[in-house]
Amino acid sequence: LFCGGGTPTCLPAGALKMILDELRYSFSLMAGCEITVEANPGTVDAAGLETLLKAGVNRLSLGVQSFNDGLLCMLGRIHNTAQALEAVSLARTAGFANLNLDFIFGIPGQTLSDWQDTLAQAAALGPEHIAAYGLQLEEGTPLAQGVGRGEICACPEDLELMMYRHAVEYLNA
Repeated sequence: LFCGGGTPTCLPAGALKMILDELRYSFSLMAGCEITVEANPGTVDAAGLETLLKAGVNRLSLGVQSFNDGLLCMLGRIHNTAQALEAVSLARTAGFANLNLDFIFGIPGQTLSDWQDTLAQAAALGPEHIAAYGLQLEEGTPLAQGVGRGEICACPEDLELMMYRHAVEYLNA
């Protein structure tokens, strides 16, 4: 069961628990099935994470995106690096043994060195999974509009390809 495609943790943890309880009532979930909730690091706290774990969530996916505060700002994220690191710590303290961290490459202004540093920091945290995505400029977002108006330079394709290749090599190693 995957609760995501956004930030379900914008809801109070008790409301998410009610949704999960209703899903269990309405559908036959296999015992021990993976139940994932996506979260923005800026929307989690210790009590909420403990509630989710008690509600049966056994995999947390944190949308960290970068460990560079300037790039997080460029993306319009509501969290910073310190909050992302704190969210990982809170998740582990709450008891999450299956943690995914999401990251984006190809962000305007991002360098290969930025990307390498982010991946190294991510790996050092020991998550069970790291997801790396190339940035997609979504129509209507401030970032896409800035690129469209020429106010922001999109990441060059050759640099984005180098970032992708580095992620494949580094994470496989």
